[in-house]
Amino acid sequence: MRETQTILQLLRERGKKRLPLERVYRLLYNPDLFLTAYGRIYRNDGALTKGTTEETADGMGMDKITKIIDDLRHERYRWSPAKRVYIPKKNGTKRPLGVQSWSDKLVQEVIRLLLDAYLEPQFSPHSHGFRPERGCHTALREIYHNWVGSVWFIEGDISKCFDALSHDLLLSILRETIKDERFLRLISGLLKAGYLEDWRWNQTYSGTPQGSIVSPILTNLYLDKLDKFVENVLIPQYTKGTKRKANKAYEKLMHRASYLARKGRKEEAHRVRKQGQKLSSIDPQDPDYRRLRYCRYADDFLLGFVGTKGEAEEIKQRLSVFLEEELKLELSEAKTLISHARTETARFLNYEIHTLQEDTYRDRRDRRTLNGGIGLRVPEEVIKAKCQRYRSHNQKVLHRTELINDSDFSIIALYQAEHRGLVEYYRLAYNLHRFTTLEGVMEKSLTKTLATKHKVSVPKVYRKYQATVRVEKKSFKVLQITIEREDKKPLIAQWGGISLHWDIKAPLTDHQMFLGPGRSELEKRLLADTCEYCGTTGDVERIEVHHIRALKDLATYDGREKPAWVKIMAARKRKTLVLCATCHQDVTYGRQMRRKPMSNSRKR
Repeated sequence: MRETQTILQLLRERGKKRLPLERVYRLLYNPDLFLTAYGRIYRNDGALTKGTTEETADGMGMDKITKIIDDLRHERYRWSPAKRVYIPKKNGTKRPLGVQSWSDKLVQEVIRLLLDAYLEPQFSPHSHGFRPERGCHTALREIYHNWVGSVWFIEGDISKCFDALSHDLLLSILRETIKDERFLRLISGLLKAGYLEDWRWNQTYSGTPQGSIVSPILTNLYLDKLDKFVENVLIPQYTKGTKRKANKAYEKLMHRASYLARKGRKEEAHRVRKQGQKLSSIDPQDPDYRRLRYCRYADDFLLGFVGTKGEAEEIKQRLSVFLEEELKLELSEAKTLISHARTETARFLNYEIHTLQEDTYRDRRDRRTLNGGIGLRVPEEVIKAKCQRYRSHNQKVLHRTELINDSDFSIIALYQAEHRGLVEYYRLAYNLHRFTTLEGVMEKSLTKTLATKHKVSVPKVYRKYQATVRVEKKSFKVLQITIEREDKKPLIAQWGGISLHWDIKAPLTDHQMFLGPGRSELEKRLLADTCEYCGTTGDVERIEVHHIRALKDLATYDGREKPAWVKIMAARKRKTLVLCATCHQDVTYGRQMRRKPMSNSRKR
């Protein structure tokens, strides 16, 4: 039996060589792949969320993997319909989301591992959404570094993309490289499994199941056709010339300045040079120079064009026709806009993107330092909207009533986490310093929340928690709470001390490429086939994994004697505990344990 690492590496090599994939269905018989899939998704927040069945990650064991593989081997595995729920969107509407059953999630993760290893090397370098080692920041950095001098931005948004993908077209795209009808029938069954809403089954005629694990990789495969059309057709047609012509008006003024300087008329030369620096050194309207650049994240894409507005309108129209005729998709007219890069901004990944004016940024010697470079900035409405969350209708900063019953430590940690997440996302914006306004509003809200909780004044909160810390050789005044622990490092929650320094090289925090370099800690524990409470082995009784949503759930036993299994999980700081079926039933139903815990020597 091949290990996961070997299988994925072989698929990746075939993908790099663009060789067809055959007999892939039989790879689903490998329990090692299912163990790897389990090790990847058991931590997800939805692992303990029920779909249309009662099944969750709790109670997972090798017997369940064996049963799934047996069903797949005889082609009797059937996808359960997803449970339809709705989550709110920013515009006030709601987005449909499908909650899958646990077995379906596990099989989908195995399929995703296989497809990701094979298809990832074939995807466009201009696609950044839902891909390993790529994300929003890599897309924005591509635009920042490579789109210098853009004149027009074409914002593209595909209307209801995830709901509108054609099942027949998606399967035909898969058939181009995957020559295994059993595997394709399995994916077809997933696409047509439907969903339950108000306990009524609804058939799905198009689209990928939103919320499913394989939806992102299938959507990227579908939209890869758009990427190839732009790269192989549009970009070659709208790219010409090797270098822009010089701007004659600029050259004339600079030659005049040099002449005046040689004649000793330095003040007049400086004035003429300043006048010339207000112009571009190259001809922005050069008819023999064209450039088209492209970047996509999921169903949103952006094009930067050097040319005329008429040509930009033509590019937009050709994209609309291609999507409608070839991919059976529709561009959203309300969100597909053409913006002048120097006087307007384009919105992409909730950043404002524009071409900087040549005479706006200068160094200490009064020279232009950015010549038509790309500027990324935080939209003002984002800052206002975030501030409004902590204000009343009359703009007074409020405390957060829902946090009053939380501990001071968790309140400070929550505010810091919310602020840090926002700052780190907009780390590439040159106006990141604008978040000082939000920081002030959040700090007022935080201190008012703590003051309301303890029924004291805000100055008393500052006197109790204020401290000074050094971050990157700078001193910051912060609010800090420290919880001392015996024989352990203290727990520290801190508000403030987050630098608002612009950094275009901010490290990528999106998920990394996974090729299975070894087993996860949970996989090893499950393969040990031994109850971690009583020591019973799999030869005697079935072994299962007990899951909890969060370690804080163990705190419900505070104030009374904690059961031994709770102490084991708390000591290991793990949300899982491998148990025999008897012990797992006792834990699940809150009964007194029928078996005695192992001695420390047996645990070792």
